[in-house]
Amino acid sequence: MTTIKDVAEFAGVSVATVSRTLNNSGYVGEESRKKVERAIKTLEYYPNEVARSLFQKTSKMIGLLLPDISNPYFPLLAKGVEDCAQEKGYMVILGNVEDNLEKESTYVKFFSQYNVSGVLSASAIQKDAKSSIPFVLLDRAMEKEDYSISTDDLLGGKLAARAIEETKAENVIVMAGPKKVPGANDRLTGNLQVLNHSNINYKIFETNTYQVDKAEKIARNLFETFENFDSVIASNDVFALAVMKEAMRRKYRIPEDLQIIGYDDMPFSRYMFPGLTTIAQPAYEVGYRGAEMLFNLIEKKSITQKKVILKPEFVQRETLR
Repeated sequence: MTTIKDVAEFAGVSVATVSRTLNNSGYVGEESRKKVERAIKTLEYYPNEVARSLFQKTSKMIGLLLPDISNPYFPLLAKGVEDCAQEKGYMVILGNVEDNLEKESTYVKFFSQYNVSGVLSASAIQKDAKSSIPFVLLDRAMEKEDYSISTDDLLGGKLAARAIEETKAENVIVMAGPKKVPGANDRLTGNLQVLNHSNINYKIFETNTYQVDKAEKIARNLFETFENFDSVIASNDVFALAVMKEAMRRKYRIPEDLQIIGYDDMPFSRYMFPGLTTIAQPAYEVGYRGAEMLFNLIEKKSITQKKVILKPEFVQRETLR
């Protein structure tokens, strides 16, 4: 394995000169710099990033915290982050916290120990845990956060309820997401603002999680809790599909007997039959633009818009009448 000493000997310069060239710190003559760069290329030398990060107290790595990697929304968000990071020459360290505060805290400490340059989080991270590391919140934006990229979930909730309203629904079940997630509360508020101004009867079915592995159980519980409903406003696409599966198992026809609208517009939603009508969130854009904002913070560039809110869109398919 090639070492920095090998590079110095090949280039005919000191180890300190190679180090200054690699770190772009201190004076290095143009001729010496060319020799070092030629030696690096010839010997195929790759700097020890961990050692360099310990020396510089920073690295070419950023951290990304996700609440549930098995939820198809978050891999799309992560792809946006990774694409932007690679353009900047950075690597992404993923932390799947599964809505577990202890795991979240462990990842934050790990990121700090390895001198990541910044952190992106779609989880409900505690503000005092972030220290001075540049930080941008994704998706689950809270009012107190300094920098965030999120979707207008209030509007998304309204769009979902308006779509149900236009189908002449009579008895609606509104699936409310976890109260600890700001976006879930905004979606519910948007749903109710529309439904309360209509003549539609509705009931709220509260869920305390978005975790994918809980979806089927929650769907069964919904049918065991309520009777005589003809529409469901689901809290996300995964739960919408779980409700569809349980409805079909119980011999409901969709959308004739029961209509369903989801939230997210995950790729598999269009491949189901019937195709899931849903509210599309720009997951990839949330990730990409969040990473752009983080790199502006890392590079100490001016940020004119600290809180970016993107617009969701209604996507018509076959699960509404």
